[in-house]
Amino acid sequence: MSNIAIRVSDVSKKFKIFEDKPATLKDRIIYRSKGVFQEKWVLRDISFEVSHGKMIGLIGRNGSGKSTLLKILTRILQPDQGKVEIVGRVSSLLELGAGFHMDFTGRENIYMNASIFGLSRKEIDGKIDEIIRFAELGQFIENPVRTYSSGMYMRLAFSIAVHVDPDILLIDEILAVGDNAFQKKCISRIESFKSQGKTIVFVSHDNGVMERLCDELYWIHDSCLIEHGEPRKVIRNYMDFLNESEEKRLTEESVVAAVPNEDAETKETATDDKRWGNKLAEITGVKMVDAAGEEKHFFEKGNLVTILINYVASKDKIDKPVFGIGIYKMDGYCCYGTNTHIDNEKIKLENTGSIEVAIENLNLVAGEYYLDVACHHENGTPYDYITRALIFNVKSYEEEIGVAYLPHQWFHKGGQDN
Repeated sequence: MSNIAIRVSDVSKKFKIFEDKPATLKDRIIYRSKGVFQEKWVLRDISFEVSHGKMIGLIGRNGSGKSTLLKILTRILQPDQGKVEIVGRVSSLLELGAGFHMDFTGRENIYMNASIFGLSRKEIDGKIDEIIRFAELGQFIENPVRTYSSGMYMRLAFSIAVHVDPDILLIDEILAVGDNAFQKKCISRIESFKSQGKTIVFVSHDNGVMERLCDELYWIHDSCLIEHGEPRKVIRNYMDFLNESEEKRLTEESVVAAVPNEDAETKETATDDKRWGNKLAEITGVKMVDAAGEEKHFFEKGNLVTILINYVASKDKIDKPVFGIGIYKMDGYCCYGTNTHIDNEKIKLENTGSIEVAIENLNLVAGEYYLDVACHHENGTPYDYITRALIFNVKSYEEEIGVAYLPHQWFHKGGQDN
């Protein structure tokens, strides 16, 4: 296999999904018609090669087949079709605490688990102190692992896996369990493995880590390999796909609650905690559109966005109307708010009409936000206030933190010679 550490050739795997599986032997005999199942392909015709010393990542939605592929690489599962060839000792982290005996102590589980990976008793004796130290378990190493928290499980499992001196390391989304400090230590150890020329297959939903560490990414969707290549390119295409899917979902779910247009004189103030006001003016529709005028729920950072607010009003009973908007993060933090009074825009209401707010540059960092809209008197009397009128997302390929994006440039000036 020359320089190839892993070769996957046309691998397919299917599972039986039982509709009504008999629970006992008696059920099998009496209810022979039970046990109806469907076959579901979880992997279809997957092929790739990984050279020695390379780190690849598997990305895709939950249920796409990533973990099943890792289990095939570790020989936990066998493919129904195709072939897998691996050269070297394999260590894996697939499921939290897999291979641990709940009633054994942490120390006893180290000996048992490391022996499964192929280490002799003498080799484990030489590594056990470092395994315990890396796992940061201290005195808890003598306690049964059933008393461990999920983070302690993960620390012990990871520590064993990286100390068996594997040629190939397979890691599923287990690192998400640990605290931030231990996650950083794990990432550092993975980077060390990579620098030593180890082969690594990594599954994670942390795109930043995947882009930084992996030499190549493989995108699996609906059991099939969709794309592979340079990490940044694959991640962008994957994120575009997710954004389009979320856009479709939000479009289907986006309905602005509208109170029936009754006689405003007989209507009492709405008590709904998401909407209130005396309804002398009523907001009948809210949407956000892009530069082409198309309604969207995903917008790219820095692009033009227009908010459209439709209304009906008893114009003869209203003077000094004010329309306002508020943009909030999903935790309720206000990112920006303004209204026509603040911006010195005078509004003359008609019986029906619309208000447009054009935001030239939507300079928010990537994330999910919601929009509040309101119509009220200049003195603050609410006509119609709707909180969470709609939810929208901002997408960006950068990884800024905070709320707003501030356009900037970096400059460097070297020291001057004396």
